[in-house]
Amino acid sequence: MSSKQTGYFTRARQLLYSIWKKYTYHHYSVFVFTFLSYAFLHATRKTFSNVKSLLDDSWTPSNHSKYDGLYPPEVWDEHNFFPNQDKTEVYLGYLDSIFLFCYAVGLYISGFLGDRFNLRYVLCSGMALSAVMVFIFGCVGEWAEIYSVYYYAIFWGLNGLLQSTGWPTIVAIMGNWFGKGSHGVVFGIWSANASVGNIVGAFLAASVLHYGYQYAFLVTSVLLFVAAVIMFFTIVEHPKCVGLSAADEGSNTKRSHTGSIFDVSDDEQEVTPLIKPTSVPDIITSSDHLLTSNTTAKRTRGRALNFFKAFCIPGVFAYACSYACLKLVNYSFFFWLPYYLNRAYPSWASPAEAARLSTLYDVGSIIGGIIGGIISDFVGRRCPVVVTMLLSAIGFLFIYEGFGDTPVKNAVLMTIAGIFVGGPANLISSAISADLGKQPALQGDSEALSTVTGIIDGTGSVGAAIGQTIIPILNVKTNGWEWVFYFLMAMLFLSALCLSKLFYKDMRYSGHAVL
Repeated sequence: MSSKQTGYFTRARQLLYSIWKKYTYHHYSVFVFTFLSYAFLHATRKTFSNVKSLLDDSWTPSNHSKYDGLYPPEVWDEHNFFPNQDKTEVYLGYLDSIFLFCYAVGLYISGFLGDRFNLRYVLCSGMALSAVMVFIFGCVGEWAEIYSVYYYAIFWGLNGLLQSTGWPTIVAIMGNWFGKGSHGVVFGIWSANASVGNIVGAFLAASVLHYGYQYAFLVTSVLLFVAAVIMFFTIVEHPKCVGLSAADEGSNTKRSHTGSIFDVSDDEQEVTPLIKPTSVPDIITSSDHLLTSNTTAKRTRGRALNFFKAFCIPGVFAYACSYACLKLVNYSFFFWLPYYLNRAYPSWASPAEAARLSTLYDVGSIIGGIIGGIISDFVGRRCPVVVTMLLSAIGFLFIYEGFGDTPVKNAVLMTIAGIFVGGPANLISSAISADLGKQPALQGDSEALSTVTGIIDGTGSVGAAIGQTIIPILNVKTNGWEWVFYFLMAMLFLSALCLSKLFYKDMRYSGHAVL
């Protein structure tokens, strides 16, 4: 190993050690509790995708012949939502789209609220009410025999609206506690919360599916409600609430001419951020401050930005458009992977087995997010890492569609797809959103972190919502999944294309780190 390589590993080890030593008990508790909050939110969200094949069978009376001896035909006639499986599949896609459109609208609103009200209140109230909506949707409807397409659409849409309170608020809380110098490492690990939630939700659903799909919703909704109560009494939203300095105050993380946070010199030098300093419109440089207090703590806020001003922050529009295409792909796996496995490979992928196998995609997402975060911190740039992973994902999706016909090959290829699709999705939605909301161009005069996170994730959810409408229709019209995968590959290319200008600047200005 060369001396240069040894130096890289030494500096990497020093960075990880410094990250570990500089944080307090409060930092670690915030990390754990926000992680668990979003994991439980995603577990309830994942339940729907895990029971799709059962809903398809239950809501389509033409399938009742498969269950002869279990139910009389008149029971199945009461479930007569749709005349055939194709109609049911399209409706399930509409439910996904309704959820995501409501989720997108809610993200814009939640980001706005998160920068103006107590983040803990917004988060925990959303979690508790979301648990109620999931219970009404999945349990009450079945137990009370309410078979109405409008009933399911309304309550699943309300669930999407309420779940949107989660991401902008917990990213803002994390941004308050953890400095930018370690965003890639810390957020790369922390952003595994959604994937962990998906895995937990999949295994919980698989463990109770033999009792009926409603019990999968029951278990996850109860856990989410309990988690909301616990988080209300445990999460501290800002270091100043416990007498600590805010993140990045007095930070001495420095970057050398290479732009890497690992290259720290002994001489004082100006910090080169992960976002290249650019001119920002005057509309987002106001320095008025407000002092906001509540019954639990007092904290200082800058004047929160409105939606338009936050959108003008350099990099927000490009990453929002990119994430719209990428989240479409990521959520297509999230919503349709268990269903796809069960329908494409019925000989070895039962509903429960498909739910368990689909968790490997989330395992890949965890790996991809951590590796991508570490590499982006190491090189001092995030955009090249994201674009490289996106372009690589196109090839791996092509291979997965063509060669995933056995359980072992499917599992391996699915994990790799998760690394290169879920990894950059985790980076954009967490570390990059936090960087954008606290970049030096804002001069510390405005708090925009929650709003920026809501804009990026909200725009991504709009793209994902459109995709969930297209996918079932495309599958039905083409009578197969091949063109669905071609569509997803095209979206990955467009996602990378949206970042092409930032990528070019990043590679051109070798002396600056450009996000």
